[in-house]
Amino acid sequence: MNYLLILCTTVSNKYCAEKIARKLLNDKLAACVSIKEINSFYLWDEMIQNDSEYEVTIKSKPEKLNSLIEFLKFEIGYEIPQIIYKNFESERSYYEWAEKSMN
Repeated sequence: MNYLLILCTTVSNKYCAEKIARKLLNDKLAACVSIKEINSFYLWDEMIQNDSEYEVTIKSKPEKLNSLIEFLKFEIGYEIPQIIYKNFESERSYYEWAEKSMN
């Protein structure tokens, strides 16, 4: 029961993160989207940055990866958005629910 887990960050407001989550679900690109507020520290233009952001975790099908990446690059708006992904195994009932929710 292979599934796809994507971890990305959005712009710094909750409304944008929620808008992305709703679009992913409405477009059947995701079975579930989780959002949490985080503080990110990173190097940008040779300076340490510290920003409040919203991390979005997406559960989907591996075959939707390319569509998800295109969607996220367009919606997030960062010059270099964080889009990290991995295939994972799931328990049967979760897999069946997720499959049904994306059809």
